[in-house]
Amino acid sequence: MMRNITLTIDGRKVEAQEGMTVLEAARAAGIYIPTLCYDSDLEPFGACRLCIVEIEGMKGLPSSCTVPAADGMVVRTSGPRIDKIRRNIVELLLSDHPSDCLTCPQNNRCDLQRVAAYVGVRQMRFEGEKHSYPIDDSNPFFERDLNRCILCGKCVRVCDEIQGRHAIYYAYRGFRAKIATVLDRPLAESVCESCGQCVAKCPVGALRTKTAMQVGLPTAQTRTVCTYCGVGCGLVLETRDGRIVASWGDPDSPVNGGRTCVKGAFGYEFVNHPDRLTTPLIREGDGFREATWEEALGLVAERMASICREYGPDALAFMSSAKCTNEENYLIQKLARQVVGTNNVDHCAHL
Repeated sequence: MMRNITLTIDGRKVEAQEGMTVLEAARAAGIYIPTLCYDSDLEPFGACRLCIVEIEGMKGLPSSCTVPAADGMVVRTSGPRIDKIRRNIVELLLSDHPSDCLTCPQNNRCDLQRVAAYVGVRQMRFEGEKHSYPIDDSNPFFERDLNRCILCGKCVRVCDEIQGRHAIYYAYRGFRAKIATVLDRPLAESVCESCGQCVAKCPVGALRTKTAMQVGLPTAQTRTVCTYCGVGCGLVLETRDGRIVASWGDPDSPVNGGRTCVKGAFGYEFVNHPDRLTTPLIREGDGFREATWEEALGLVAERMASICREYGPDALAFMSSAKCTNEENYLIQKLARQVVGTNNVDHCAHL
């Protein structure tokens, strides 16, 4: 069992659990420390250097996301020296970052915006060469704009640590450094499985869904369960005007912990598709007519009973679905075997 420790942060006594980092202890106590590369789902990285703090007895300004909290530690999260360094870091990031925030799909949801406002950046002091990368839109679900990338590494780490695909990594050095696939090819030619985890972790507008490029900010969120298989992953659906515009893994779901597959992340366009059936249809002649559920289910039960009487129970077969729950699939096979009397039961999830 983890024991509790006590440290002092900005003059406050803070209780934390042994094993926490200084950043985690501060956040648990409601003390804000800016960061761009930290993520609770990923291993500490310390790349952005924005979470630097002063710790009594320790040289330099260590990154709070990589330093374990210790009993009796005294920490200062801000001060003239720290604030100046943080401001310089953000100004250097902005020197090579597009300034078209109003037209960026991540506007009002950008971590870089929030951090820049916190550290007090009011002007662009550094001017120099800017990158001019072509936008990679080869992936069918999202775009990659490296001109907006801040090299925080979240996309690389989630692809490596969580998805295990290793589709992208750091390439080149110095000003030429960027996130790239093997041989620097488009995403569609890599081993990327389009899970969308990199898009969900990106703190800026370097990775954005193609749906987000077509609409503005969502107006509502709904927590639900993915319908694509029986695993039961939790999803957060973002909607606008009654239409789904984005889907993310629910971080509070005990099933998937915020992770998604490509179907959970991007397979939602069928919901509002104009060809989607929203009412039962019954064939009449060469066409179909709309019917109520009671009429449709009654007709199915009548035809199944007549086929069973005339040709025997093995003339019928039951097909179940991975979109059903385990309990629903259990009931399907019980209906087939005990009610109808056939073992002709199959499932769509073939390997």
